[in-house]
Amino acid sequence: MQITNNLLGAGLSAYQGGQQRVEQAASSIASANAPVLGNSQAVTEITEQLIRLKVGEHSAKAGARMIQSADEVLGTLIDTQA
Repeated sequence: MQITNNLLGAGLSAYQGGQQRVEQAASSIASANAPVLGNSQAVTEITEQLIRLKVGEHSAKAGARMIQSADEVLGTLIDTQA
């Protein structure tokens, strides 16, 4: 059971971290001023936030897969015991 709890905890932590990254990046993008032609700094900032958004998405997906794996392991353990 301890293995499953560790996997669940790690998955939940990864999912929550990814969710926070997505929320922060989305908030930064939403509050950014529209880039003006020739303002490469604003374009660079939005590009960085879009990258952070994608990293957060991948972190959340990885966490969800870990939680799914823990659920499958737990199901297998229960089936084995029954």
